[in-house]
Amino acid sequence: MDVIADILLISGALGVAFYCFVLSRRLTRFTDLEKGVGGAVAVLSAQVDDLSKALERARKASTNSGAELRDLTARADAVSRKLELHLASLHDLPEPAPAAPEMPAAPGADSAPEPVDAAEPESEPAPEPQAEAAPAPATPAAAPLPAPARQAAPQVQSFFSLDQAAKEAV
Repeated sequence: MDVIADILLISGALGVAFYCFVLSRRLTRFTDLEKGVGGAVAVLSAQVDDLSKALERARKASTNSGAELRDLTARADAVSRKLELHLASLHDLPEPAPAAPEMPAAPGADSAPEPVDAAEPESEPAPEPQAEAAPAPATPAAAPLPAPARQAAPQVQSFFSLDQAAKEAV
């Protein structure tokens, strides 16, 4: 009986040794850096490093873009204020006076009538004379530019009006 027990014990030890050998080979292939999970872990680790560097570059770029956007917004706000001021000053300008029709010269008049200066607005008060002031040379006032004449927009036909006209023609 002791011999049978020893044979069973030796066969069990050989079975466990073979199992350990197979398991060792499987673990070696599993942790191989080129083909196994070790390679996948190494690749993922390198990708994580690359992504963290790209994220840091993107964060810096967004910070710089944010600063530039704030600067441009401030400039645009200042320009819009200036434009509003210019528009408000345009509203303050007086309307140009319409040109008076010239009257024909009367027979026997030796001088032509003086033309009416349309460039000077009538709403300006006359300057008050000052005592002992030298008379200033007369300079013409800057005339505001006349408003451009508005032209009527051309009639635009839509696709649907052309389609309806084609149906009516049939």
